Amino acid sequence: QATALTQGRKRVPDQTGYLVICDGASAGDLENDERTAGVISELVSTACAFRLPRCPEVPFRRISVVFGEHSFLVTISGQKLFVVKRQNSVREPVMV
Repeated sequence: QATALTQGRKRVPDQTGYLVICDGASAGDLENDERTAGVISELVSTACAFRLPRCPEVPFRRISVVFGEHSFLVTISGQKLFVVKRQNSVREPVMV
């Protein structure tokens, strides 16, 4: 399953790097980026604390963190976090 999800990251347009937190795999802009891995792990841990009543499962499957020029897309599968960094599309302002 991990291999399928790692392969699935290739379908993310404009990606510049990825991390698999738990395996220690990384590439591109995120290669060996332990700081980002730690921050994202903490973000997911905090988000997991917001469980719905009588809902034993993790309350989400994906988290997107959007910055100006890039985004982090985090997918949870089992005990692993798959993180893809992608370049955001820059749109020209519309002049009216």
